Amino acid sequence: MQTIKAFCHRKGVKPSAKLYFVDAMGSMALGLFATLLIGTIFETLGQYTHWDLLIEIAGYAKACTGAALGIAIAHTLKAPPLVMLSAAVAGMMGNGVGATFMLNGAEKPLTAGPAGAFVVCIVAVELGKLVSKETPVDILVTPVTTILSGALVAKLLCPAIAYGMYWLGYFVNTATELQPLLYGVLVSVVVGVILTLPISSAAICAMIGISGLAGGAATAGCCAQMVGFAVISFRENKWGGLVAQGLGTSMLQMGNIVKNPRVWIPATLASAITGPLSTLVFQLECSGVSAGMGTCGLVGPLGVLKDMHFSASAWIGVLVVCIVAPAVLSLLFAEILRKIGWIKENDLKLDL
Repeated sequence: MQTIKAFCHRKGVKPSAKLYFVDAMGSMALGLFATLLIGTIFETLGQYTHWDLLIEIAGYAKACTGAALGIAIAHTLKAPPLVMLSAAVAGMMGNGVGATFMLNGAEKPLTAGPAGAFVVCIVAVELGKLVSKETPVDILVTPVTTILSGALVAKLLCPAIAYGMYWLGYFVNTATELQPLLYGVLVSVVVGVILTLPISSAAICAMIGISGLAGGAATAGCCAQMVGFAVISFRENKWGGLVAQGLGTSMLQMGNIVKNPRVWIPATLASAITGPLSTLVFQLECSGVSAGMGTCGLVGPLGVLKDMHFSASAWIGVLVVCIVAPAVLSLLFAEILRKIGWIKENDLKLDL
């Protein structure tokens, strides 16, 4: 047993929850952003400008999603070049393999999507690393092992993953439609908190196929975290902090949250209000990876506008729910906490 463990460590195979569910999933979000999300943006621009080239680019970008996920995960797992390149194939299979199910009396093809790519690539890359450079014919053995193991895992597990992700997304989306107040709060707060944690909210939203009012609530929660931290820490971090958190990520505050968890209260309370404001008042809708991006590059608001066809109500809702309300509410709650001493000077200071 010790010999096997030593061999795995020598090959860089060191399984851990942080490595897989924090680091690798975070890289997945970048892969999704660079393909599926960017492709969606190009597609939207192409539809409104009637420029066919943009729509063509969008098609290629979306088609590369699985490959990008595989390479992103392999890079995070520090895979050798042959394993990393082979992971592109494994990622495409994990993303694309699924099954056809009977749903509501009709056949519906389902793919495992990003969740499938995640599981398949973790297994394929780690096995590929184990055999890498262990034989004289490494150029054959390594890619064959990586791709074949990925294919077997995809065929074995992806149908079940596809079904599970569909029903999880269906539950969240339908529950929010039926109980917009309760689930408006829950989805907004939970997804917003995940965004600030070192976990990828974008990848999770893409995995479960969040959409409709639930996607709008998720967007509201993510925006509340980013805008909230940006404005309440302005006195410490000035304009640099405003841009870094408001258009970058609220994850920058994790160190301060660990030191004083109370600094998380204002933005989280704001998300508990903006969530139902989104579902009940403005009925904002968003879907997939966009719902988990918040105001990072304004992806979340743009996703809402696209899904709601850039209607006047969508513009007003985005302005209120994604920007104005979280800023005002977070400032109000933060000032109360500062007055009672729960948040002190420089508790939100960043090293920028």
